[in-house]
Formats: sequence, C-alpha cells, structure tokens
Amino acid sequence: MMRLERFMADHPAVTPSLPGTPPFRRRLLLGAALAAPFIRPARAEIAGRVALIHMNDFHSKHEGLQENGAVCRADRPCMGGAARLATAIAEARAAAAAEGRENLYLDAGDQFMGSLYYTAHRGLTEAAVQRLTRPDAMALGNHEFDNGPATLAAYAARVPFPLLSANLDLSAEPLLKDRVTPYAMFERGGRRFAVIGLTTETTPIASSPGPTVKFTDAQAAAERAIASMRAAESGPVTVILLSHLGLEQDQQMAENVAGVDVIVGGHSHLLLANGLPGAIGPDPLVIEGQDRDVRILQAGAFGRWLGRLDLDLDERGHIAAHAASMRPITPDIPEDPAVAQLIAQFGSPLAELRARPVAQVGGPFSDAACRVGECAIGNLVADALLAAVPGADAAITNAGGLRAALPGGVVRWGDVLTVLPFGNTLAIMTLRGGELLAALENGVSALPASAGRYPQVAGIRFAIDAAAPPGQRIRDAVLVKGGREVPLEPDRAYRVVTNNFMRTGGDGYTMFRDRALEAYDTGPALEEVVAEWLSAAPRAPHIGDRQRRS
Repeated sequence: MMRLERFMADHPAVTPSLPGTPPFRRRLLLGAALAAPFIRPARAEIAGRVALIHMNDFHSKHEGLQENGAVCRADRPCMGGAARLATAIAEARAAAAAEGRENLYLDAGDQFMGSLYYTAHRGLTEAAVQRLTRPDAMALGNHEFDNGPATLAAYAARVPFPLLSANLDLSAEPLLKDRVTPYAMFERGGRRFAVIGLTTETTPIASSPGPTVKFTDAQAAAERAIASMRAAESGPVTVILLSHLGLEQDQQMAENVAGVDVIVGGHSHLLLANGLPGAIGPDPLVIEGQDRDVRILQAGAFGRWLGRLDLDLDERGHIAAHAASMRPITPDIPEDPAVAQLIAQFGSPLAELRARPVAQVGGPFSDAACRVGECAIGNLVADALLAAVPGADAAITNAGGLRAALPGGVVRWGDVLTVLPFGNTLAIMTLRGGELLAALENGVSALPASAGRYPQVAGIRFAIDAAAPPGQRIRDAVLVKGGREVPLEPDRAYRVVTNNFMRTGGDGYTMFRDRALEAYDTGPALEEVVAEWLSAAPRAPHIGDRQRRS
C-alpha cells in the first residue's frame, strides 16, 4: 500500500495544482495509483464488461471557456462547450460498443447556474441539450435549487431520465416529491447496477431550496438506500453512488459505507486524471472500504473533461479489473451539429445584450484560487461594492458568487453577466466589529479545502493562520481608510456592503442575517454595480494587498 501524498510527491504529473486541496484519507492501492488506460489482467472469470461515462458540474457552460476561465471569444481557442461535449459523449459510447461494452452515462449534478443561458432560460437550455445527449441518470446538485422548487420542477418535467437524491425529504414539496427518486436500477452487459444519488447537505446555506425541501444525513441515506435496494433485488448488484458531496466527503463515504463499488463524484470541481495538467490525484482514486475497494471518479468542472471507467465484473457483481481515461474537451473536437444548432437558438436572444461594450480594462481579472485566497476578480467586485456606497467601511463578497474570470481589453455585458450570473443585489448593513470578524472567520473556516464562502474583501486587511482551529484563524484585521490602517474595534458599529444572498445568511454568514443592526437588501443588481465601476475609470487587476498567510 502507498499513501496518495507520497505518490504525488514522487510523481509531479499529479501533484495538486489547487491551493488548499484537502488531504486524501487512508490508503490507495498501488495498482490504482499507477493505473494506465488498459484493463489489468483479471483474476476471476469475467461475467460482464461495462463502461461508465461520467461528467459533473457543467454549470451552464454551453459555449465553453477559455483556459483562464473567461468566456469564449471568436478569436481565441475555447475548451468545453455543449456541442463538443456531445460529440465526445457519442464517441465514448461508440468506442465502448466497439470493444463489446455497454455503457452507463452518469451526471453528478450542478447542470444549473453559471452563464446567461441559465440566467435567461432557467434550466430549459440544459434540459434541451440533455434530451439529445441522453444521460442515464443525474444526481441533483446544490445549484439545481438556486431558484427554488418551481424552477427545478419545470426542468424535471422536461428530462427523460431519473433525477436522483437519497438524502432529500420532499414529502412537503408537492412540485418535486414525485420527480426525484433515491436510486435507479439499470441492466448493462448482463449485470445489474444500482445508482444512488446524494446531494450536499450544505445546500440550504449555499442555495435557495426553500422551507419545504429538507436535506438529511448523506451517509445514513446511502446506507438506507443500499439496504432498501438489497431487500428489493435478488441476485448480484453493483452499487454506484452518484454523489454531489465533494471529494473529501466521497472519501469518507468510501471508507464508511459497506457495499459500494464506485463513487461518481462532483461538487468540489476537482480533476482526477492520469498525467493531465491540473489533476490532483489518479483516476480512479481507490480507497480501501469496509468490505471492498471503492473507486472514486471526478471530472473537474464546466464540461472541460469527460471521464470513462471500464469495468470487468465477476459473477458477484464485484469489480475484477478496471481501466480509466479522462478526455479533455479541446477545440479540435468537432461540434455536434444538432446541439450546436440548439445552443444557437437559445443564445439568439442573448446576443445583443452580450455584445454591448462596458469598458476597456488593463488586463484579465483571473478567478484562479478565489475559493482559497485573494483573487483579482474578487478584489474587483469587492472594490465596486465598496465604491457604490459612499461612507461604507468595508465590503465582503463570497467566492462562490464569482462564476468566471473577466477578460482583458474590451469588456462586454456578456462578460460581466457571466462573472455574476445569480441576479443578486447589493445589500447594506450596520454591523459590530466583532460580527464582521466572525464573518471573516466563517469565510476561511473550510481551509485548506476550497469553499464558496471564502471572503473577497475591500476596505479591510487581515492575515490568516490556516493551521489554527476554525474560528481562530483571522489575525491582525484592520480597516483601511485613506491609505491608513485603522484598528477593527469589536464593539464599534460599521457600515458593511455585501450581496443579498450573504446578507440573508447564505454560505454560513448567519451573523449578517441575525446580528445586523439595520439592513437593506434590495439595492441595484451586482452586475450593474460592477459595470458602472468598470466604466467610471481605467481598471487593472491587482492582488496581494488585502490578505496574507501568517
């Protein structure tokens, strides 16, 4: 056996490229860590051969993205995109069939939110594309709840495949209770598969599911679903968790839940791949489970990669051998004509708005590492919020609300709307210094893991001791007034600017909801605030003057 940390140190091709990546748990099988894209020799008689095709966290990126995360431009190569991804899916299915393998195509959730296609069409673009690409099942992600049960129900009515989540209680939500199921059964290659969906338990603080949707403990729900399936099914079944929990929790599931063979994961936007830039671990990641080895998959985010895991199964439904491959969705992949035409139709009403110039900027505002540290696009948005409220002391916005980078040169409305697609509004509150400090502590509490709650700020500087316990990590927090540093006084009241999602308790900022002395949540839309800031004077990206690690 070998620990992943040692393996990655000895093999730079899979050394983590994302700051704050959580440490992997327990042990890996050496054979899995060194997995090449070939099936290893089986030790048992093979009773079934199947290919799992998988993706996660598409986030409405139908047109794809540049390498730096900015929206696509006609003169620059673009990664991903719904039409190229559709071609890759069709080719993966055809390749598997040519090798004598049937396939299961699984989506680990978060199709919604992240571009104008969602902002304008509220899931209808995603449903139309999926009717052509034909997933077999999809787990519900947290962003499927961003606009409440009605939006999700309208989407669910338009897709012909099961939506899965075993840890949802929808008994009080009539729009959804008959549209979501804990698991689905499939037969492929003469073998039976149970696919069990799981949704992150933090959805109520990261999204807007409303009061009628309840989220229960994911591990307990998985165990119940497996027990229920075993009671209902006779004969061998291979169990797949289709998980929108994040990689760290997927590893905990692999260690603690008996009877699981594969976890197809999402939510943490991490790439498990062999030898690809940006990969943080091998594909698959193999964890020693309660009664068998568990293979964990995750294909990054935004449709930039498509995963495939080939399985050879024995008579018991256990995995006798596997081979994994991860395909980057590169500009040279031809677009599927039918999907390209569909995207053009949904995009037509957006063209005039997106093309309108906003400003000329000095360089690209990167969104790299916004969920673990200070970033250029975070500073820009925080600066715009602070400038919009004369006399305000500080601004704070969440990294999860920043969905793309901003390109250099001419910035258009489409660029701004892609960065800020949620339709949030500027919010103002009066807050004691102690509560502002508590908000910063909440923002950095997930470190070293990346998190949408991570704070991007203006008007304030602080140091972070990430090794300290959560709640005790902020050091030397000061306000910045006219270039001078002013101590942050715990009992003094300050004027703080944020967005309405955070002000009402989103991303764990409950102190904004419960402890604000006064609040106003219905200011102008964030995209309008940022566009006005950009157009008022020349802007250039900058980082390094607000946060530091102690």
